This record gives sequence, C-alpha cells and structure tokens, in this order.
Amino acid sequence: MEFLTSPEFWVALGQIIIIDILLGGDNAVVIALACRKLPPAQRTKGIIYGTAGAIVLRVVLIMFAMTLLSVPFIKLVGAILLVWIGVKLLAPDEDGHGDIQGSDKLLAAIKTIIVADLVMSVDNVIAIAGAAQNAGEHSTLLVVLGLLISIPIIVWGSTVVIKLMARFPFIITLGGMLLGWIAGGMLVTDPAFVTPDKWTWMPKLGTVDTQGMAVISDTLYWTAHIAGALLVLAIGKAIASRQKPVDEEASA
Repeated sequence: MEFLTSPEFWVALGQIIIIDILLGGDNAVVIALACRKLPPAQRTKGIIYGTAGAIVLRVVLIMFAMTLLSVPFIKLVGAILLVWIGVKLLAPDEDGHGDIQGSDKLLAAIKTIIVADLVMSVDNVIAIAGAAQNAGEHSTLLVVLGLLISIPIIVWGSTVVIKLMARFPFIITLGGMLLGWIAGGMLVTDPAFVTPDKWTWMPKLGTVDTQGMAVISDTLYWTAHIAGALLVLAIGKAIASRQKPVDEEASA
C-alpha cells in the first residue's frame, strides 16, 4: 500500500479522471440518445447497465491500446459502425412492433451504448494509458479507479442530456452528427492510410509520428470531421423522410 503515498500515483489518477470527464461528453450524448425512448422506469437501468458494460470494455481496450491502434482497418470498420449507429439514432426503425417487450428495448439500448463506446474509445484510451504509465505496476489499478470515479459524472450527464432532448429535439440531430464527426476523424487516421511503408496499395493521407500516432493536415482533419457529420445528417434525414409517409398511411 506504499503506492498510496506516492505523488506520482495521485497525479496520474487525477489526470485519468480529468481525461474521463472530458471524453465523457461524447459518451453522455450516446447514452442519452440510446435511452431516450425507454420508459422512465427502464431508462435508469439502461444508463447504468450500458455505462457499466462500456466501462468494462474500455478497461480491456486500454490493456491493448497501442496494439489496437496499429491494426489496419480497425478504425475504418469503426467509422462505418459509428455512421450506422448515428443514422439509426436519427431515423429509428419504426416498423410497428409495438408489442415488443420492454426488456428487448432495454437490451437494444444497452447494446447500442456498448458498441458505440467501444468504437469511440479506440483513440481515447491512448491518453488514459499514457497517464497510467506513470504509476508503473499500478497502472491497471489507476485505470479502474479513474473510470469508477468518473461513472457517476457520465451517468448524471446522460440524464441531463435526455431532459434537454425532450425540451430541445434538435439536440438529437446534433448528437447523431457528433457520431459522424468522430467517424470522419477515425477514418482518415486509420493505420492503413497513414503508414508509408505498409499497405502500400492503399492511398496515403498522412504519416505517423515517433509514438505511432497519425499525423494529417489540418485541412484533411476538419474536412473529414465535417463530411462525417454531414453524411450522417443526410442519410438520417433521407431515411426519416421515407418513413414519414409510411407512418402517415399506417395511422390513416
């Protein structure tokens, strides 16, 4: 227990908590979007269970952080998944299954939270892993403690966002576009696109620094993010506009 008196341990823990809080904004939006249609009695369960599942997977991701970021096409697949999730959140599949049990909807919300967080965490865990390295052999303990401390903040943030969505529906659109924004950045920094001496048959959009992190131009950086957000918006609105006439006919 001597490590508890080590300044390095507490500094690293503080850094991880700050990182979790800063990155928790994205997670809070995803959780709120996924749980917004659940009955009030199940909404809290969806938020807690989804967050808990996402946290467990994030710990696992951190253990393999550097390895994951060096695997080609993992960010490409992740970007596609995020776009798909963003579109589904903007234009949910209203196919008339009103008799679906609440537990099924709860599980669907939890699955959405976990998958989205898993994909979004691929980049984020690097910052946490880097902060934890300062504590040496206690790095895993630091990661777990930091995440546990930040869970209430993420859960509270999700609850606030859900209330805001009910009052300001346009936040739902912004949340879906946020996923597209993240997807665009993930896509152009995939190792297959930025590693000059590997996967040479792929177009190269940048390079990597000494720490293995992607380096791309500012123009490409912003263009990719904006394009991802607009793509989710366009597809989501297109699907929603097709669903509306069908819903109107069904109600008539």
